[in-house]
Amino acid sequence: MTAEEDLERERDAVIAAFTPVVAGIAATFGPVCEAVLHDYRRPEESVVAVAGSVTGRAVGGAMSEIGLRALAGGDEAADELNYLTRTRDGQLVKSSTVLLRDSTGAVFGALCLNLDVGVVSQAHALLGALAGLGGTPSAGLPVTTFGNDIDSVVDAMVDSHQLHRHQNWAGLDRAGRLELFRGLDEQGVFAVRRSVEQVATRLGISRASAYHYLSQARASGPDGPGPGPTPNGDRP
Repeated sequence: MTAEEDLERERDAVIAAFTPVVAGIAATFGPVCEAVLHDYRRPEESVVAVAGSVTGRAVGGAMSEIGLRALAGGDEAADELNYLTRTRDGQLVKSSTVLLRDSTGAVFGALCLNLDVGVVSQAHALLGALAGLGGTPSAGLPVTTFGNDIDSVVDAMVDSHQLHRHQNWAGLDRAGRLELFRGLDEQGVFAVRRSVEQVATRLGISRASAYHYLSQARASGPDGPGPGPTPNGDRP
């Protein structure tokens, strides 16, 4: 057995060990808590165990922007703890993402906790109003797409980049287009199979143009060109 095969067996064992922990966490914290176990080796269907129903995740579902960002960070990625976000329907969620690593330090998965703090926030606002104090606004919090379909996550990330620049693809100059592709690449979008084709469709450009801009964005980035997707959308 090769060293890589040994590592794969080790990663499988870690995933298996954490699977019952997911149900235990959700049962302890009750209906406001959701625990999700991710296997980053298959980003399109990374959810291998889930308990609770805060974001509507299901086994076989895809990772969110948070997971893709961790995937893009590689082994240098860090845990993200106790952060607030909003779902696309406005639900306020407090989350933590604890990365799983093998014995070499390589990141291959994550245990994620999501707490529905909307009810708590409403109670806080009510008490604040009764006391004559202002509530804590949540409008400025980042929006995260929690979806079981990786396509919806990628589409949301493309739309978010365009919205942030207040321009659609046709209104961007070359520098803006390269910046868009560089930003999507840094967030791990192109770690997903066939994502280049999907981004091209979302932007209304040809697949060849998308590959061209991605190649140029990587070549002009601070670290120069990195490993890119092959023509069928896979990474080498």
